[in-house]
Amino acid sequence: MRRFLAIVKILLIITVVVFVIFRMGDKANLNVKKDFPFFSTEEYASQYIYVFDRETGDVIYEKNPQSKTYPASLTKIMTTMVALEHIDDLSTIAPIDTETQSEMFANNASMAGFNAGESVTYRDLLYGTMLPSGAEAANSLAIHVAGSVEGFVQMMNDKAVELGLNSTHFTNPEGLHNKDQYTTASDMGKLLDYALNNEHFKAIFTKETFLTTSTTHHPDGILLKSTVLTSLNKDEQNGFEIIGGKSGTMDEAGQCWATLGLVDGREYISIVMGAPLEDISHPDNKQIADTLKLYTKIKSNEL
Repeated sequence: MRRFLAIVKILLIITVVVFVIFRMGDKANLNVKKDFPFFSTEEYASQYIYVFDRETGDVIYEKNPQSKTYPASLTKIMTTMVALEHIDDLSTIAPIDTETQSEMFANNASMAGFNAGESVTYRDLLYGTMLPSGAEAANSLAIHVAGSVEGFVQMMNDKAVELGLNSTHFTNPEGLHNKDQYTTASDMGKLLDYALNNEHFKAIFTKETFLTTSTTHHPDGILLKSTVLTSLNKDEQNGFEIIGGKSGTMDEAGQCWATLGLVDGREYISIVMGAPLEDISHPDNKQIADTLKLYTKIKSNEL
């Protein structure tokens, strides 16, 4: 009798364990809002995705949203926001820092096209940081705002703590790879949502082109172009419109896009990160395909 009861007890324990495992598996897969049942993680090349409705805060779709990854030039969203919160007059002259300009050039970082020592304004630096993803502009902002790149990075990390971005850490303002510079798709989404409440940031983020002020080096200014908005085909935006964005691409980070889109008059933020990159000199733009697919499906579900 004792043996029989022991066997029954063991069977009950096994049943409970199996049930718990299956329930945990179910919960692990509940990354899609019930109203969007057609989403599937296999549909997207990007490894980390976070999409939400800005008005309600509802998460529409997520894929590994809290897994740490490298931000590449999405870093410049924080750089621009921190700088804006410490600049009184955007028309103030803030020359390009010679030392960091040379350093960024030597590291083959993306550049806005400013010359070392060029007498540009804060406004030029901000647009140069966001639209063409200029590393010399980002570092010049850091030095003029904080006195040093190191001091500015500390301000970036302080801001991350303030905003509750618990899985985010910065080591530089331009986004060049560093193993200790990381974030998550959800943290980046929260950061962008916060930044878009700043009217100056939103104006920069949603600008397709911007002509910088006239300088001795560039009498006619420099026409800066958004790496996101100028790469989109309006015909591919069927029933929605992507009105702003920031790109980021590094071997270690893959292809990343952070965008603001309009669907039926509602604002949505889409963060896609870690799209595979086989050849950085000839990117296949899988992050663009994922972004367009996400907005298309949001639109289709609301019809």
